[in-house]
Amino acid sequence: MRLFNSVLIAASAVLLAPQQVNAQQTDIVVVANIDNAAMRLNKVDIRNLFMGNASDVVLEPVALPPDTLARAIFNTKVIGLTESRIQSYWSQMRFSGRSRPPREMASVDELITYIGSHKDTVAFIPADAEIPAHLTVVYSTDGM
Repeated sequence: MRLFNSVLIAASAVLLAPQQVNAQQTDIVVVANIDNAAMRLNKVDIRNLFMGNASDVVLEPVALPPDTLARAIFNTKVIGLTESRIQSYWSQMRFSGRSRPPREMASVDELITYIGSHKDTVAFIPADAEIPAHLTVVYSTDGM
């Protein structure tokens, strides 16, 4: 499975970002606008939030669009599904009226601005992005 994930990340890097990809660009952090700066979430919590599953954590997930490298890495390292499988899942959820996919923002800057102005929201961003002080890193693919 690790080999598959590595191949998928490498392929995503080649397809989505023709420039050189460094190691830090293959890590993702999940940030939240919450009052509890000590809060940390695990991979299952994050997956549940972004896939609309029941969770003890009540935060609104916000995502980057499907054509971004950060989303490809997030899907691979955290969700564990391809984008096509995720889209299929959300089609079924919308059709059955059970759940809606996370709101999407066009860029990392737009996403950080949105999260920063909306309490109890959560989003994934590249690990090398500048994180404002008022946001809390609640998960990282590099193990923090």
